[in-house]
Amino acid sequence: MTVLPDDGLSLAAEFPDATREQWQSLVEGVLRKTGREASGPAAEEALSTKLQDGLITRPLYTSEDAPGDCGYPGFAPFTRGGRPEGAAVSGWEVRQRHTRPDPVRTNEAVLSDLENGVTSLWLSVGSRGVPVSGLATALEGVYLDLAPLALDAGDQFGPAAAELFRLYDERGIERHAARGTLGADPIGQLARTGEESADRTEEAVEEAAGLAALCHRAYPGLRAISVDALPYHEAGASDAQELGCSLATGVGWLRDLTTAGLSVEEACAQLEFRYAATADQFLTIAKLRAARRLWARVAEACGAPAHAGAQRQHAVTSPVMMTRRDPWVNMLRTTVASLAAGLGGADAVTVLPFDHALGLPDAFARRIARNTSTILLEESHLGRVIDPAGGSWYVERLTDELAHAAWEWFQEIERAGGQRAALRDGMVGERLAATWAERTTRLARRREPITGVSEFPQLAQEPVERDTPPEPPRGGLPTVRRDEAYEKLRARSDAHLAATGTRPRVFLAALGPAAAHTARASFATSLFQAGGIEPVHDPVSVDADTVADAFTRSGATIACLCSSDALYADRAAPVAEALKSAGAAQVFLAGRPGEQRETYVRAGVDEFVVAGGDAIAVLTSVLDRMGVA
Repeated sequence: MTVLPDDGLSLAAEFPDATREQWQSLVEGVLRKTGREASGPAAEEALSTKLQDGLITRPLYTSEDAPGDCGYPGFAPFTRGGRPEGAAVSGWEVRQRHTRPDPVRTNEAVLSDLENGVTSLWLSVGSRGVPVSGLATALEGVYLDLAPLALDAGDQFGPAAAELFRLYDERGIERHAARGTLGADPIGQLARTGEESADRTEEAVEEAAGLAALCHRAYPGLRAISVDALPYHEAGASDAQELGCSLATGVGWLRDLTTAGLSVEEACAQLEFRYAATADQFLTIAKLRAARRLWARVAEACGAPAHAGAQRQHAVTSPVMMTRRDPWVNMLRTTVASLAAGLGGADAVTVLPFDHALGLPDAFARRIARNTSTILLEESHLGRVIDPAGGSWYVERLTDELAHAAWEWFQEIERAGGQRAALRDGMVGERLAATWAERTTRLARRREPITGVSEFPQLAQEPVERDTPPEPPRGGLPTVRRDEAYEKLRARSDAHLAATGTRPRVFLAALGPAAAHTARASFATSLFQAGGIEPVHDPVSVDADTVADAFTRSGATIACLCSSDALYADRAAPVAEALKSAGAAQVFLAGRPGEQRETYVRAGVDEFVVAGGDAIAVLTSVLDRMGVA
C-alpha cells in the first residue's frame, strides 16, 4: 500500500466551517414554507423522530453527539465486536433452522442446505420438531465435527443432549471437535409456557447447570445454555426491553452456574445469546453492539477477566415482522435484517424463510434463506469489513442511548428479584403488553406501514399453502405479529368471498381529471384493500347523476369520494346526496374537510378517511356495516 505524504492540503480549506446554528436557520426557512414556526433547537426538534424506549432519531449528528471512546474490535467493552478480526476470516455462521418433525425429510433438507452454503444447523427437537429418537436419522451423513449444531429442544434438552453425546461416541467424534450449543433454555421455556411449578423450573435449571459443567470438562467446543431473547421480542418487546430481559436472564445463569461450581469466566463461556434482527437496520446494528457492551459490563462487575465478557451472539430475522399476505415481500425484510445482523457483529445469523409465518418452508424458501447470507458474504463481501458502523455519530449515539435504556429495564428486573421472579409475577408480561399496545396503535394508523398488508395489498394474489408446523408452546407470554389486525380483516373478506363468490366492495367516486383525484384515489384504494374490501372505480366522473348510475352498476353498498380540495368544494355535496339517493349505506370522503365539514355531513358524508387515521377501526366498522361475518 502506498502512503501519500501529508502536504497539508485540505479540499475544504477555502470554505468556512458551517455551524449547527446555520443549519438550524436553514431548517427554519423550510418549516416556515409549510406553515410551521420554529427556531433554533425547536426547528431541529421538529424534524426528529420518536422511537420506542424514549429514543429520538435526530435529523443531524455531529462529533458533539458522539458518546465517547467505544474501544476496539475484540477488546472490552466489545461494542465493536467480540473478535479482533470480526467476520473477516470466515464470515458469520450461516445457521439454517429446521423444525419439520419427520426425521427423514429433515435429513434431506439438512444435507441439501449443507451442500449449498449453510455452515451451521439449528435443529428443533422433541415436541418442537424431530423426536429425540429420530435425531440420529435427521443427522445421518452430517459431519458433526465440521458443522456446528444448535439444538432447540424446549423442556427435553436433557434427553436431546444425551442422544447427541451418544452420536458423538458412536461416530467416533473427538470430544474436543464437537461444536455448537445444546440449547438448554429453561428460562425461555418459562417465558413461553408460563410454567406454574417453580420447583419444576428450578429442577430444569439445575439439569442445565449440570450440562454446562459437563461441557466445560469434556466438550470445550460446546456451549450448554441459550439465553434466548426471542420470547420477549415475539411478545411485543421493544429493543431495550429485549436487551434488558436477556441481560437479566444471563445474570441469573451466572448465579446458577457459579453455584454449580463453575467460575464466572467458565460460566460466561457456556452462554450463547439469541436476538431478533429486524428490517430497521440501524436499530438492529445498535442493538447487537449495545448487547455486547452491556454484557461486558456485567462480566466486569462480576469479576471476570476482560476477555470473558465477549458475548457470543446468534441473530435471527424477526418472526414478528413476517407477513402471511404477500409473503414474497418477506424476502426484502429478511435481507435487510440479515445485513444488519452481520454488520452489527453477530457470530451466527439465521434467515427465516419467507414462508415462515405460513407453515413449514419448502425447498425454494430454504434456498432463498440460505442464499441471502451467501450473497451478502460472498458477493457483497460484507464480512470483510469490521464494524462498518463504528465511528458513525448516529449509530454510536443510538448504541449508547439504547444501552442506557436497556440497563434501566435490567435494573428494574433485578430489583423485582430477577428474570424468573419478574416473569412469574407478571411484571414482564404487563410491561411488554403495554409496549405492544402502543405499537399496535401505530400499525393501526399506518404510521408503521407494512408493505403488502397495510400498504399496496394485492387482493387477487393466490394464497401460499404450506405444511402445518408443530404446535408452539403456549400458556406464557403471547406471540404477536405486525400483520395480525389486518389478517383478521382479510380473513373475514376471504370467508365472504367463499360464501358469496365476491369480495365486499367499495365504490370510489373519483371526481375530476386524473391530476385532481389520483393521489386520494390511490390512498383510498390501499386503505380499503388492506381490509379485504375491493375498490370499484368510476371511469366517467362527469356529474352527480353519472356517478350515481356508476355506483348502482358497481354492486357496492358503500362509496368514497376522491378528489382535490378545490373540486370537493364544488362537487362533493351534490355527489354525496346522489350517492345516498342511489342507496349508498355509507359515504366516505378521502381527505380533511376543513371548514366545509358541516356542508359535507349535511349532504350525506358519514366519515372522513385521512392519512394517520385509525385504519383498523374504519375497516372493521365498514365490514360490520356490510354484514361480513
